[in-house]
Formats: sequence, structure tokens, C-alpha cells
Amino acid sequence: MAGLRIVDNPKKDRYEARDGRQVLGFSTYRRVGDRIVFIHTETDPLVKGRGVATHLAAGALDDVRARGLKVTPKCPFIAAYIRRHPAYQDLVVGIDELRQRRSAG
Repeated sequence: MAGLRIVDNPKKDRYEARDGRQVLGFSTYRRVGDRIVFIHTETDPLVKGRGVATHLAAGALDDVRARGLKVTPKCPFIAAYIRRHPAYQDLVVGIDELRQRRSAG
């Protein structure tokens, strides 16, 4: 979609897909140290099937990478997106790795 921007809205703990000032979709997260835990993604029903969520996932993950953070994808959409796009696999911190970090710390 032309004009679609993906922005982090830390006040609402979510990435937003915006067309101008209108929010067409969002992905909520929780920040835990150097990780972004993606919880839920949804788009406006009026734009479903137009790729808004796909652009949102890519934009959010690109921002996470640019900020040097990692991801735990509890959101099924974000998890599926990462599985389909292996270039984002290096961002993922899985449950096993988290347990190892906790036991080592």
C-alpha cells in the first residue's frame, strides 16, 4: 500500500501501520531487557488481505534489528512471518535460550 508507514508507538507498547494519521494495523509487544516480545497483531477489517500485516511485521522486525534488540514471537502471525522469512531468524530468542540465560544469571 502506497503511503503505509510502520512506526513504533512506545506509549501504547505497539508498532503501528499508518496511512497518514490513520492506524490500519498494529502489533502489541512487551519490552523485556534487550527483547521485544510480540504478543498480538491485528489489522482493520477494511484492509484485510491487502498486505498491511505483512508490511507491519517486516517493518517492526527491521526496526528491532536496527536497534540491536532481539525478539520472542508469542504472536502467531509474527512467528509465522519469521518462519517464512528466515533472514529474521537471527533475531529470535526462544524459550530454551531464555531459560539458559536465567539459570546462568
